[in-house]
Amino acid sequence: MTELPRGWAQSTLGRCCLVTLGQSPPGSSYNEFGVGMPFFQGKAEFGDLWPKTRKWTTQPTKIALENDVLISVRAPVGPTNLAPCDCAIGRGLASLWPRGGIDSRYILYWLRASQRELASLGTGTTFAAISGAVLREHEIPLAPLAEQRRIVAAIEEHFSRLDAAEQALRVARRRLERMTTAVLTHALRHADRHIRLREVAEVRLGRQRSPKNHVGPNMRPYLRAANVTWKGLSLADVKSMHFSPSEVETYELREGDVLLAEASGSPDEVGKPAVWRGEIPGCCFQNTLIRVRSHAHLPEFLRLVFLRDALVGKFAAVAPGVGIHHLGASRLANWEVPLPEPGEQSRIIADVEQQLSLVDAMAAEIDRALKRSATLRRSILEQAFSGKLVPQDPSDEPASVLLERIRAERAAAETATGRRPRRRATMET
Repeated sequence: MTELPRGWAQSTLGRCCLVTLGQSPPGSSYNEFGVGMPFFQGKAEFGDLWPKTRKWTTQPTKIALENDVLISVRAPVGPTNLAPCDCAIGRGLASLWPRGGIDSRYILYWLRASQRELASLGTGTTFAAISGAVLREHEIPLAPLAEQRRIVAAIEEHFSRLDAAEQALRVARRRLERMTTAVLTHALRHADRHIRLREVAEVRLGRQRSPKNHVGPNMRPYLRAANVTWKGLSLADVKSMHFSPSEVETYELREGDVLLAEASGSPDEVGKPAVWRGEIPGCCFQNTLIRVRSHAHLPEFLRLVFLRDALVGKFAAVAPGVGIHHLGASRLANWEVPLPEPGEQSRIIADVEQQLSLVDAMAAEIDRALKRSATLRRSILEQAFSGKLVPQDPSDEPASVLLERIRAERAAAETATGRRPRRRATMET
């Protein structure tokens, strides 16, 4: 154990905080009309900002008060935030109410500093989770109260500057994304001749995935929508299934085929294109992709056309669906595409690649700056909880005195009531 600074004491969350595990209210008590108490379950509801909840309950089972520390205890384990208001909490969350005047933000920042360690304690076969006992036994280095306040103030001062810098970087990143669209639109604006894709290309939907084809004598690697990204193909996770010899003839990819995401949960992701360059011999494709095999277009030119149409929202505008949005092979076959001469296609490809390489370089530098900022945040938290972020003051009341006062208050309350104290009838340790 690292030696603590003078006046600090090692403790646990259970000693410092009232820890409450969430419990989902009765299903019949939910509504989406703002009646009752806001209800949070965790997971996607954690981030830098809390979204407006879409769920309320008239029968809250477990309650967190405004500014309690909330932590996700089921996959993903560890994300934290402060309760934005009095709220009901479901099974995915736990709340921590600091005792003895400890600032909630001190607990919050410690949980963020030790998130990886806490997440590593998650267990479970279906999804990782931590128990109330594990959370209560999680150790925390406790500074004197006065120093805690100085630490929180210093963290937030540093983080506010990082927040401003990161916001500027994200704005610049979004502008670069718009620049990509502008480059493509400008490059393709002068095409005089347009033609329906089916007149110059074979447009085919991939083979449907079926449990009966999970095994078989002719297993082949195949691509699916997850393998197509905005930057091209991602081949780190390529699955296999059985294709009969006749199916191989139909669905095997050839170098120069253009693949588009046919289906996605987001309409904005439909139509993402990539060019197949023969990276995996004998590879086929699934019906979440559409293959375009053109005899009039250079593959990279066709990819640029599809990329432009995806980025400006043309594919999203015609991709119907509830939950899953589909582009459709027949719809794509009737899609109008420009058809300049091959020499003009080559010129456009070269110009676009030159400009987008500059955009990509700037985007990569922004991404590196954001990663450096994240590293700096971790360093600030590490310095804070090792006593190196703010100076110690010998006149501060030691944390050991604070812990003894918390222990005495809990013992007195338990003696008076004959049971462990509850902050509310719905909140238990």
